[in-house]
Amino acid sequence: MRLSEIFRLVWLNLSQNKFKVVLTSIGIVVGSATIMLVLAIGAGGREEVAEQFKNLNAGAIDISYEGGSLGFAFSAGGNRGLEGGSMEMPSGGFAFGGGGLSAGGMQSFGGGNRSFGGEAGFWGGAASENEEVILTYQDAEDLMTFVMGVSDATISYSTTASVEGGELEAASYYTVAGVLQNYGTISNLEMAIGDFITEESNGNKEKVCILGAAAANAIFGSAFNAYDNILYIDDRAYVVAGVLSEMGSVASGISPDSAIFIPYETGVKYITGNSISPTVTVIADDVTEVDRVMGEVERELKESYPNTAFTISDAGSKMDAAAASNETLTLLLVSMAVIVFAVGGIGIMNVLFVTVKERTNEIGILKAIGCSRKGILLEFLLEASCTSLVGGVIGVLLALAVTPLVELFSVRVELSAQGAVLSLLFGVITGSIFGFYPAYKASRLVPVAALNQE
Repeated sequence: MRLSEIFRLVWLNLSQNKFKVVLTSIGIVVGSATIMLVLAIGAGGREEVAEQFKNLNAGAIDISYEGGSLGFAFSAGGNRGLEGGSMEMPSGGFAFGGGGLSAGGMQSFGGGNRSFGGEAGFWGGAASENEEVILTYQDAEDLMTFVMGVSDATISYSTTASVEGGELEAASYYTVAGVLQNYGTISNLEMAIGDFITEESNGNKEKVCILGAAAANAIFGSAFNAYDNILYIDDRAYVVAGVLSEMGSVASGISPDSAIFIPYETGVKYITGNSISPTVTVIADDVTEVDRVMGEVERELKESYPNTAFTISDAGSKMDAAAASNETLTLLLVSMAVIVFAVGGIGIMNVLFVTVKERTNEIGILKAIGCSRKGILLEFLLEASCTSLVGGVIGVLLALAVTPLVELFSVRVELSAQGAVLSLLFGVITGSIFGFYPAYKASRLVPVAALNQE
């Protein structure tokens, strides 16, 4: 039998049993849709992870204080030093730590002793477990001095404050971050309009702010309308000195898009007061030296605070963990899709067995007129493959239809042509594999027995 005749028989059998073909391919439909969505969700997850960490250096290291609300964050970067080569102490020499504020002077990691003016008196040696860990600008500068390969540092904190102004009909709460002038450079923030916080605005405690892209749109409608406008944070007027470009990521625990940035000293004076949890960000010269830098930072911290527990983690590990979590989820979804495909393939196998039983006489006639076993095998195998192909096409269309519903649950979906092709391919392969044995059984029927079958 010629191949063209086999295809014609397949077409006739499928076209005369359209409803049966659709019902037979239900498992393949679900499997194909699942595979396509799994690949799309996996790709979306990878994009989400990449965007979430795109403004962090791969060698970023976070160090948090277990006994209080204090934290460090270190990240690897280029050759950038502190503005002016040093960090200025706040007015009055106050120091932050353990969720509180303490009056005093400056401290050093290098020596074992720290002196504090005012009521704090003098600390000798290491801090005890019951004493608050107090970290300041000077601590970040000491890390730059005593840890090789560290080239830049900044300090920041975040809080929640009420915001009014612009198009807001009522007061809303936003994340307000107190930062220094080099925070934007360290966190790879880009300005859409205006300039970032300056050293002068921080030193003078000026009431200026930088809005994230989402915050600017929500409060003023656009970055253009926000620039040089006035908004009220905790009932105090602030001038919008600039608006960030859309980042879609997190830097030092702060989401730039929805945050409002103000000078560090301004926030301490007008918003947070003594309730502050600073984060120090230090830049290492070489991302490949992150492990060494982490080790040296840990040693410096233990030397200064031998009885204090710190949690140290690098941004690279966070990115790897997020990526691994996404891969695990993708693998789980793929496993579910494979199970669905197997169920669909078994359904095709069962239907083909019934079909072979129903068409035994037809098979006997084909063999009697000279059709070979290979021709019979090919005919039934093509029917199984075509049935799977129909199911695959319907599955791809179903995935396209379901995608908007999936996105309503804040799941990022990145559909692709490769995903559609793979779905169709998996469907056809599944139908062919599970359809082979029934086709083989049909090809092995004895012509006389098949003709006499009732």
